[in-house]
Amino acid sequence: MGVMKKVIALVVLVFAVTATAYAQSGRRVASPPPPPAPPVVETPTEAQPERMSPAMEETGVLPDRLLSRELKSLDKGSFRLSDFSGKVVVVNLWASWCGPCRAEIPDYEKVRKEYAGKSVEFIGLTTEDPRTASDRVQKFVRDFNFGFRLGWADPDTAHTLMNGRNVIPQTIVIAGDGHIISHWRGYARGQSRDRLEQVIDRALKDTTASAQKAQ
Repeated sequence: MGVMKKVIALVVLVFAVTATAYAQSGRRVASPPPPPAPPVVETPTEAQPERMSPAMEETGVLPDRLLSRELKSLDKGSFRLSDFSGKVVVVNLWASWCGPCRAEIPDYEKVRKEYAGKSVEFIGLTTEDPRTASDRVQKFVRDFNFGFRLGWADPDTAHTLMNGRNVIPQTIVIAGDGHIISHWRGYARGQSRDRLEQVIDRALKDTTASAQKAQ
């Protein structure tokens, strides 16, 4: 029995030494490192209804770099916000996947038709990527008879207009002199149409007053 124990102990020792040498020889294939995490793409989320914008936004002015930036139209051509200087400009930020946008656009379309012929320009900018969402966006526009002047909001334009709040829908009403009259986020059922009308009327009064002072 003593001899047998010695033999067993020797076998175990030899196995341990062999395993250690094999592990240190560099021939053992190490587990591959985990793949790098994919880049995080910040996509706007759906906004909850909020009150009117705070005073800071109501007295703000859009930067010149944004006013003069060329924005691609959904169909053909391009435009700039500065093209509508002297008019009240309503900017709506939306996306085809946004549920509140689907509810809001029909209300806004009624307002647009009410102000036809007046000095008001209605612009809808989608935050989606034209390289991947063009067909989906075009179908959305047809389905909802979206009659705003429509264009693509590049990331910097969207970020600037959103004023740090990456949610949609958002609505910005700008007086003829470029001052932001009001800026709000989200859709409030039954209130959206009236709110937009009230703000446009206020913007028209401010624009008229500014024009008279300039004379």
